[in-house]
Amino acid sequence: MLPAGEIGKVRAASCCPESGDEMKNTEEKSDMNIAALVGREQLMQDRDDDQLPLNVSAFIEKEVGNDLKSLKKLGKLIEQMTENKMKLEEQVLTISSEIPKRIQSALKDAEESQQVLNQFLEQETSLFSSITSHLLTAQPWMDDLGAMINQIEEIEQHLTYLKWVSQIEELSDNIQQYLMTNNVPEAASILVTMTELDIKLQESSCTHLLSFMRATVKFWHKILKDKLTSDFEEILAQLHWPFITHTQSQTVGISRSASAPEVYATLETLFCQLLKLQASYLCWSGKVTKTTSYSVFVIMLTPLQKRFKYHFRGNRQTNVISKPEWYLAQVLMWIGNHAHFLDEKIQPILEKADSAVNARLEFSRGLMMLILEKLASDIPCLLYDDNLFCHLVDEVLLFERELHSVHGYPSTFASCMHILSEETCFQRWLTVERKFALQKMDSMLSSEAAWVSQYKDITDVDEMKVPNCAEVFMTLLLVITDRYKNLPTAPRKLQFLELQKDLVDDFRIRLTQVMKEETRASLDFRYCAILNAVNYISTVLADWADNVFFLQLQQAALEVFAENNVLSKLQLGQLASMESSVFDDMINLLERLKLDMLTRQVDHVFREVKDAAKLYKKERWLSLPSQSEQAVMSLSSSACPLLLTLRDRLLQLEQQLCFSLFRIFWQMLVEKLDVYIYQEIILANHFNEGGAAQLQFDMTRNLFPLFSHYCKRPENYFKHVKEACIVLNLNTGSALLLKDVLQSASEHLPATAALNEVGIYKLAQQDVEILLNLRTNWPNTGK
Repeated sequence: MLPAGEIGKVRAASCCPESGDEMKNTEEKSDMNIAALVGREQLMQDRDDDQLPLNVSAFIEKEVGNDLKSLKKLGKLIEQMTENKMKLEEQVLTISSEIPKRIQSALKDAEESQQVLNQFLEQETSLFSSITSHLLTAQPWMDDLGAMINQIEEIEQHLTYLKWVSQIEELSDNIQQYLMTNNVPEAASILVTMTELDIKLQESSCTHLLSFMRATVKFWHKILKDKLTSDFEEILAQLHWPFITHTQSQTVGISRSASAPEVYATLETLFCQLLKLQASYLCWSGKVTKTTSYSVFVIMLTPLQKRFKYHFRGNRQTNVISKPEWYLAQVLMWIGNHAHFLDEKIQPILEKADSAVNARLEFSRGLMMLILEKLASDIPCLLYDDNLFCHLVDEVLLFERELHSVHGYPSTFASCMHILSEETCFQRWLTVERKFALQKMDSMLSSEAAWVSQYKDITDVDEMKVPNCAEVFMTLLLVITDRYKNLPTAPRKLQFLELQKDLVDDFRIRLTQVMKEETRASLDFRYCAILNAVNYISTVLADWADNVFFLQLQQAALEVFAENNVLSKLQLGQLASMESSVFDDMINLLERLKLDMLTRQVDHVFREVKDAAKLYKKERWLSLPSQSEQAVMSLSSSACPLLLTLRDRLLQLEQQLCFSLFRIFWQMLVEKLDVYIYQEIILANHFNEGGAAQLQFDMTRNLFPLFSHYCKRPENYFKHVKEACIVLNLNTGSALLLKDVLQSASEHLPATAALNEVGIYKLAQQDVEILLNLRTNWPNTGK
């Protein structure tokens, strides 16, 4: 063996096999460095020799200068310089004698190191061959030892396997002993332990052991479940379960017999054991899902399931396919009868067991499964009988409404809406809804009271003056919304929304057809009722567009359209930003129809007004007496037919149209009337002072007040007429001055300020000049 230090050196040598060459290189590099150093010193000495005179001159200049008396210092300076020279020479001699010694010592150390390195290399070669020989000798022993270790590991695995088998048999024997002594709770606890062991073995590759464990767990689980189920059913029987009548459930709830506490304690124990047993079994089997029913509730529901199947399956008189309300009402009654018991007795047990299950909802879900099975079997039998199918849907929707609103059944649980959403059933439902809706529309439009408002005698309620057919139609749409809004998926809701939009469009077409029949009498009651109906439907749809339910449908439609690339990016952006709604297409069509009908009415009234204004157009405006010549100004007799016609039509339509429609009507009419009077009466005539005053009196004191009931300042709607009267009735001086201003105005200097000063804002400068030229009461200037 080598000393530790030498082993380190051997390792260093073995790691650096080329150390001898490196030592030679080191020596060569040292010689080169010394030569370079000597050369550098020689070069520096040459430079110093060249600069020596300069340095001496500078030194003497500094020490002596121009003062001759300072020459006395030269002796001391020479002595100091001589002394310094001797010291420097001594240092140079010392250094010159030490450098060769150091080099010699370094070379000697290198040679010694090389010798030691060679010794280490020889030892390493010898040691390597010795180790190799030893490994070859020990290899048979290693093979034998490895085989023995493998045998030991295999035996250990067998022992572990046997221990598991023994542990399983021991737990199984314990369960059997507890069952023989009727200690079911302890047996159930041991089964839970066995289940936990089985879960630990899930990753084992011992398939036979896993099969044995699983078979044992299943065996005892069935025995314990049957035993606990039997005991639990006996306790339920003592409580007179199930509660068929409401009185019976109240009696059990207020029971105070001597044995009641013991019965409820046993109920709690058995309930907890069944709950624990199922929880461990579900965790072990990996069958836990959202719809997993708890076995304890299955036991409680079993007698009700038997009753349900007895009454509503087979040939019983209670099993009538046309009476779905019988079994739906029965289930609702059972839920109501057991709600108090479940809340007061069962729910506290679940809370003690740290279970998140709601007893009443779990019970309701179990009964719902009966309904779903019944519907699945009945629907195919009545799918093509419209009346029976429609009746079934109506009853199911009523059942769903009460189940959710009264009993708090969650929408996330399985419900009848899932059955109705299945493709075949759903398409049939859509077809039936469309069919009965169209039949309802036909009957309401053909009714004698179709165009009469049912609130016509109640002023406060009848603001919209909605005809009966429109109100019934919107009620129909609202009912359809209530029927489908609880569907579980958005695509199904969107299909119903399309049905509603189709119905709206169909109703609009029918209204258009009826309107065309009444076009010749556009002011009659029926035509106005159609217009009110169109306006009402459009208004209600606009309100619905802001409803949360339809906003959610809009978002769902946006996602569907985006996936299918149905709409442009602009349309998708409008939907996403809520600038448009799901009813926009229908509202636009209705608004277009409304505007078209209003335009017809306005044109009709306007034609009558023009006919009545023929005499007024021919009035002799040039020869009328001035205001000073009349005691009292009075309405022109030729204007009476015009004003009477206008008044009668306004009163008629005010009574027949709703407020919003009538406001649009009279504003459209006033716009046409303003232009007509301005162009056909004022611009077509010349006016003396009396004629201008009479025109102003007719307009401001008679025509404008007809509309004062509908707005505060009606003259603002007759801007052309009002400003024309101002121009025609300006006093002569002001008119002359305005005329001069207008004549001197140009594009760069308009007369806007002057026009505004006299109250002219609407008329253009050229129009005012024309009106001034229509005046005949100009003074004679002699020109």
